[in-house]
Amino acid sequence: MAPEPTYYENVYDVVRLIPPGRVTNYGAIADFLALGSARMVGWALNQAIHTGDVPAHRVVNRKGELSGRTHFATPTRMQELLEAEGMVVKDDTVVDFDRYFWSPTALLE
Repeated sequence: MAPEPTYYENVYDVVRLIPPGRVTNYGAIADFLALGSARMVGWALNQAIHTGDVPAHRVVNRKGELSGRTHFATPTRMQELLEAEGMVVKDDTVVDFDRYFWSPTALLE
């Protein structure tokens, strides 16, 4: 019998499902998992940035701000990745955040 996935692994699984060109926030992931907090999701993603297979750049704070940008290789890397997916970022915030927001609850529909 396989061991239960860790909280971090659960976070990474949800983040991998965020479609390119869309973003979600830390709280939406925490709410979807019904465990932990937005802050815990952030801690998990701080570790994921170095794994290379978790699109952590698609997770922003509740205001659409790139609050995790300092954990990337350069302070502008998160913005560059989002812009490469078609989003506009101004003053470290996703423009039209509501338009690009993806909720993990979409997985339940």
